[in-house]
Amino acid sequence: MNARRRFAGGKLVIASHNAGKLREIAELLAPFKVEAISAGALGLPEPDETGTTFVANAELKALASARGANLPALADDSGMSVEALNGAPGIYSARWAGPSKDFTLAMRKVWEAVQAKAAEPPIRATFNCALTLAWPDGHVESFEGVLPGQLVWPPRGNLGFGYDPMFLADGQSLTFGEMPAQDKHGISHRALAFRQLIDACFG
Repeated sequence: MNARRRFAGGKLVIASHNAGKLREIAELLAPFKVEAISAGALGLPEPDETGTTFVANAELKALASARGANLPALADDSGMSVEALNGAPGIYSARWAGPSKDFTLAMRKVWEAVQAKAAEPPIRATFNCALTLAWPDGHVESFEGVLPGQLVWPPRGNLGFGYDPMFLADGQSLTFGEMPAQDKHGISHRALAFRQLIDACFG
């Protein structure tokens, strides 16, 4: 296997316009010598997510920002996959929230879809996160974290973002909507992918 390319320090573009993701990624990067700047702050547009996997979309977003800013860029593509819905909403997790990014609506849509399938509890699901570090020359390093769990209804908690209030990770008693950020950062799908990224490219 070829050696991983290391991040040499300095500025790193976070290729996201999602405030929740930006906050989490910035917190995860805090211990490292990184000057993080968002794609939005640089005026970079969001590319169309035409990939068919989380990794493909993360690579697409990271490369667009790396080339647009001429700096290394880190992109995240993540979502929730529900077993009873054949993996939906999956890579379309954000789209289920509509143009206004209303995840209260998205969670209701997911639960109604599960009910329409007459699925028996526990309703198994995973949170998936792909992280890609890209350079302007087109080189990419990609990592994926998958966290198993189940859905709860009604949603619990007002912490986190997205589908967090309806996701209960295996072995936990609190949903991600109830869990303090520090605790979530220790076990989340994003943390699982992030640890691989750090070991390979920052450590």
